[in-house]
Amino acid sequence: MSEFVSKNLAINEKGHLTIAGLDTVELAKEYGTPLYVMDEDLIREHCRSFRQSMEQYYDGAGLVCYASKAFSCKAMYRIAKEEGIGIDVVSAGELYTAACVDFPMDKVCYHGNNKTEFELRMAIEHKVGRIIVDNIYELELLNKLAAEEGVKARIMYRIKPGVDAHTHDFVKTGQIDSKFGFALETGEAFEAIKKALSLENIEFVGVHCHIGSQIFDIAPFVEAANVMMGLIEQVKVELGHEITELNLGGGFGIKYTESDTPVPYADYMDKVSETVKALCKERGLKLPFILIEPGRSIVAPAGITLYTVGGIKEIPNIRTYVSVDGGLGDNPRYALYKSEYDFVVANKADKAKDSVVTVAGRCCESGDLLGEGVKLQTTEVGDTLAVLATGAYNYSMSSNYNRVPKPPVLMICNGEVKVAVKRETLEDIVRNDM
Repeated sequence: MSEFVSKNLAINEKGHLTIAGLDTVELAKEYGTPLYVMDEDLIREHCRSFRQSMEQYYDGAGLVCYASKAFSCKAMYRIAKEEGIGIDVVSAGELYTAACVDFPMDKVCYHGNNKTEFELRMAIEHKVGRIIVDNIYELELLNKLAAEEGVKARIMYRIKPGVDAHTHDFVKTGQIDSKFGFALETGEAFEAIKKALSLENIEFVGVHCHIGSQIFDIAPFVEAANVMMGLIEQVKVELGHEITELNLGGGFGIKYTESDTPVPYADYMDKVSETVKALCKERGLKLPFILIEPGRSIVAPAGITLYTVGGIKEIPNIRTYVSVDGGLGDNPRYALYKSEYDFVVANKADKAKDSVVTVAGRCCESGDLLGEGVKLQTTEVGDTLAVLATGAYNYSMSSNYNRVPKPPVLMICNGEVKVAVKRETLEDIVRNDM
């Protein structure tokens, strides 16, 4: 229904919120709360949409790599594997999880601004397809480790293109003072490429950029592509080396609230591919193999989080707190970024939102809030509260703060419910204590 931010949500004959056709109130009763619920069919639809756009706009000469930091677990990697897309990983834990499901390592990009020696060795041992090198220290260490193994490490460089993505400061990554990558403006990136080409155990194949997250404007992506193609031309002209791969990152915005106006993903692909192809033709360059790294846009709209309402505290003429049995331990994004969400009382989804409240979490922190100025149906103790579009950066950023167990993750596929991640127990909390 148009009133919801994700197309897989609706209201049934009981007036309850549904996801992928299933009653969220019944899911909460059966599996408990807090509860992450993911629509696997919608995730697969998004994977296929990106893959098909690569076929359409780059004649298949590219690879969609799911940015798994958005939501990582075995079930998600199985989906990516079955849908024929790659992944990007940023830690030994993500790489190990992918290896547990026999994910094809040639479709893995390994990111990170401070990879440890252990992680680089692991990447070499698993023969990952591309290691995205962030700095000279990492380059030299990787060359040394590759020499010890008698192999060449296949690398790309992360480049700061100097493009302002017009997003939250905490999720901007393409400007010169970002902690990620090599700067173009200072000549740092060009000098680093010269060094990589001189090393015996490094195979330098391409350049990568990522300008930020939750971006609604196509122009920054087009500008980043323009800048990166300029670098590719410079390297060919001045060094005689033709870069064969270009990774344009991700950051495509999604609809969290009614005020968000994301651009259709195909529009990004269309405009950026036009730029890349035109520049190749104009400057006599071969069309590079294109990689993109959507994460949030694949999983965020597919997920919701369900809570049970507990205490309701009205402070006259100030605010009303509606407390739930979760909070920053399962969704820290409001505490970090003031990220806005759409909220629905799932068992009263057909009713008008006639109150304005602050949704409070259960942790012993004044800042443990899920939203302020939230429009909501009149709420009572025991109601089921749904937070929409939480498929990205909720489970993946969850913690055991206050020693609260993490919620489980359900996957809905063809109307059937599967437990993708079990609910943590109290025993899990103390498992590593000595």
